[in-house]
Amino acid sequence: MHRRPLLDLLERYLVQYPEERIGVDHVRQFVRANPDCFERSCVDGHLTASAWIVSHDRRRFLLAHHRKLGRWLQLGGHADGDTDLVAVALREAREESGMDEFEVVRPGGLALPLDLDVHRIPARGEEPEHLHHDFRFLLVAASDQELRVSSESNDLRWFARERAAELLGEESLLRMERKAERLLAPATRIT
Repeated sequence: MHRRPLLDLLERYLVQYPEERIGVDHVRQFVRANPDCFERSCVDGHLTASAWIVSHDRRRFLLAHHRKLGRWLQLGGHADGDTDLVAVALREAREESGMDEFEVVRPGGLALPLDLDVHRIPARGEEPEHLHHDFRFLLVAASDQELRVSSESNDLRWFARERAAELLGEESLLRMERKAERLLAPATRIT
């Protein structure tokens, strides 16, 4: 079954974040019930992957001002049939930032998501309201890369991580930053 690796990934994620059992169970049930969960044609919802990108020195995070939604968000997008959600997050990070080089932060050596989030996408045109089951991965951008705003965004900007609490008004963004802080803490100490 092409969904077995994803279900295994959810089990490993649950070991890392046992307090998120209810959310993980929701995503697990969705994946089991929808063989086409990797496709946009899954009308009730589908899988997406995104990237919480921090700078090479781990002092800043990158957000895009989403053209359709009019909000500052992490970079990401639809799986579009790709069952490797880490690859999807990397593809979207490259397409939407203009940068090419990233390190995937792998807690315990595993390519686990930093966060899982299920959120409602409003109806737009012919597309009905639906859910995005978003697998969010932590990426560290290599140094000396120029940003290039994609057609999906109005703007692309680095923000100081030390100001995250005052800049990020959305809980799901704050949650990613808190988790990133815990995972990167040893790497951010200045000697």
